[in-house]
Amino acid sequence: MRNSSPVSDGLKEEGIGFETFDALFKKSRSYDTLAKNIAKAVRACKGDVCYCVEGGVSEDRAAHILLEKGGAEVIEGVSRAAKLAAEAGLFGAYAAVSAYEVCEKELCFPLVIYDLTDADLAGDLKLYLSERCGDEAEALFVCEEGKKRIPLYELDRQEHYTGAGVVVYDVPLLEKKRFSFADCVAVLKRLRAPDGCPWDRAQTHASIRINALEEAYELVDAIDRDDAERMCEETGDVLMQALFHALIEEERGGFTVGDMTSGLCEKLIGRHTHVFGQDKAAGADGALSVWDKNKMIEKHQTTFTQSVNDVPEGFPALLRAQKICKRMAKGGFPETNFEQIKERLDQIVGVLEQAHAAGEKEEAASALGDCLMVVVQLARLTGTESEQALLDSCNKVRRRYEEFEKLVLADGKQVNALTEEERMRYYVEAVRRV
Repeated sequence: MRNSSPVSDGLKEEGIGFETFDALFKKSRSYDTLAKNIAKAVRACKGDVCYCVEGGVSEDRAAHILLEKGGAEVIEGVSRAAKLAAEAGLFGAYAAVSAYEVCEKELCFPLVIYDLTDADLAGDLKLYLSERCGDEAEALFVCEEGKKRIPLYELDRQEHYTGAGVVVYDVPLLEKKRFSFADCVAVLKRLRAPDGCPWDRAQTHASIRINALEEAYELVDAIDRDDAERMCEETGDVLMQALFHALIEEERGGFTVGDMTSGLCEKLIGRHTHVFGQDKAAGADGALSVWDKNKMIEKHQTTFTQSVNDVPEGFPALLRAQKICKRMAKGGFPETNFEQIKERLDQIVGVLEQAHAAGEKEEAASALGDCLMVVVQLARLTGTESEQALLDSCNKVRRRYEEFEKLVLADGKQVNALTEEERMRYYVEAVRRV
């Protein structure tokens, strides 16, 4: 209770003595600290004491602490949230939260926010709500001076914040400027509804299976280009694919979107025991070791063979090969000597040469596969991602060929009519330029 407020003014009029906690408010670092300090001060009082709060007891965190300790009796008052809701004309369901706790909660609308004590807090609240609703979303600002409708961007530009709160209204889906995860689910459910989009309703896991790969590759391409705008779009497309499959399965009675998000969070918490549990991890390598250990426990894998066999068959071949080699290395097959691996590569190339010379296509294909596998071992040993290395080489070769052809055409020649000497001369120049 503040020294100057409707409650304290009423006590003064009745001649009832009281002590405020304004000093604790000024020296507390956070809302949590303030609540703990108030509860401690109240418990330190001698004899019977009445701790008065503005609004309902359920809205005061210090009161919660006192009640948890026992020995306190609640005499409920009029909720500040209920008062704000009435001012806004909300008489059905709504969510209510302290301005100090908004960032800790999952928001739903209409939203009633009390404890809006000053412009600094209003500024933080404005930024948080604008990300969720858009900075021009309409809100009702209420304080002891009165009430008025304002856009969110004006929340920290008000003259008075005594007894202040704000109500943010719910907006129909098609009128929203910003959308949440729940809105994404709602849109896709609408598309899959009986009166939704015929194409979306017709899709199955199998029919859109390849879309997940396409969207993932488009995201990777945006990352390679360091294109933030495209990354924003493509991460959304990847999310849509995940949600689409989850909703199809929800309709079939398999699992729900909630099952999906719950499983993800359980996995992240369970595998990061160096963050959420008792394990220790020194640096990124230590954290990865903890992750791998917990992953094997989670998947009930008792042998490294099970881990190797768990590498998805749908991976691109080089990526799958490197994953297999990496897991084999963790299971006692380290391959740490570069020269030995290089020597093995030379031996297999010799086998490939013999098979090719003899016209033995199956043997040559097998030897070529072994060559690629050994190259992947070299990639792992040198800390190189083989899939990315080959992609980079593809781009390099493409650019060099483009330069090669430009040089040939600039001299009035045709690429298929060059002598071997000319071809090498142009290629060497192309390599020099690219």
